[in-house]
Amino acid sequence: MAEKDYKNVMHLGNPTNTIAVLNRYGFSFQKKFGQNFLIDENVVEKIVRDAGVTKDDFVLEIGPGIGTMTQILCENAREVVAVEIDDKLIPILTEDTLSWYDNVTVIHEDILKLDIVKLANERNGGKPIKVVANLPYYITTPIIMGLFESHVPLDSITIMVQKEVADRMQVGPGTKDYGALSLAVQYYAKPQILLNVPASCFMPRPNVDSAVIQLTRYEKPPVEVADEHLMFRLIRASFNQRRKTMTNSVGNSPELSVSKEQMAAALEKCGLSATVRGEALTLEQFAELANVLSEDTGK
Repeated sequence: MAEKDYKNVMHLGNPTNTIAVLNRYGFSFQKKFGQNFLIDENVVEKIVRDAGVTKDDFVLEIGPGIGTMTQILCENAREVVAVEIDDKLIPILTEDTLSWYDNVTVIHEDILKLDIVKLANERNGGKPIKVVANLPYYITTPIIMGLFESHVPLDSITIMVQKEVADRMQVGPGTKDYGALSLAVQYYAKPQILLNVPASCFMPRPNVDSAVIQLTRYEKPPVEVADEHLMFRLIRASFNQRRKTMTNSVGNSPELSVSKEQMAAALEKCGLSATVRGEALTLEQFAELANVLSEDTGK
C-alpha cells in the first residue's frame, strides 16, 4: 500500500478541533463511560512513539473516544482495531474522524465481552499484538487483568491510567500502594511508567492526574508456581484484609479452604513468621507459599 499523505487530516490533539467535532455531532460526555478525551497532540504522539508502533504491528485500541489517538496509530501501524462501547461515538469515528484511513476497523462492543484471543488469531495470525489505550479509570483493572488472564498473545500494553493506579502497578512490598494489582501485573509483565500527564491535557478535565505506563509481557513469568489460580486466591485473601496477619486473613477467607494451622505451618516452611502480613511478601514468596500449600493440602 502506498504511503498516504496525512497533512490534510484534521488531527484532534487540540481543543479547537475536538470542540468542533463535539459540536458538529451535539455530543455530550457520559459519566458512566468515564470519558475524558486527550487534547494535547504532543502527549498523543509520545504515547504512540513510546509504544513502539511500527508498520509491522497490529494494534488494539480500547476506548478510542472521537479518535484522537486512533488517527496517530493508523498513521504508524499496519492495522488498528478500535473498540468503543458508546454508540454515539460510532458515527463520529466511522463517518468523520477516521474516514481518511483504510487500515482501521471500529468495533462497537464492550471490551470485557469481546473475544480478543479470537481477534488476534484472525487479524494477526495469533502473533503478539500491541494494546494502546487511554483507559477509563473505573474499569482499568478489569481490562488489564482480562487481557492477561485470558492469555491474549500480547507484546505490550501501553496505557494512560490514573497516576495512582500506575504507581500501584510498579511498587514493591512494604509500600502503601502495594497490593494484589501490583503482584498480578508483575507476574505477567514488566511495568514502566513512561510519562506523567496533568489533568489539564483532557476534556473534560478529570479530578486527578494521569500517567502512561507500559506493561511489557514476559515470555515466561519470573516465578515458577504449580497452581497460578491458587497463588492469586492467596494474594487476594491477603490483601482483602491487609491489616491482618496472613494466618488470620487467609485462614478466614471463604476463597480458600485453608485453616489457620495449615497457613501457619506453610509460612514456617517458607521461613516466614506466623505474624507476617501479605503486604510484606514478594511475588517470589507468594509463589513459594502457594507451592507449599499446593503440596500440603492437595489444593
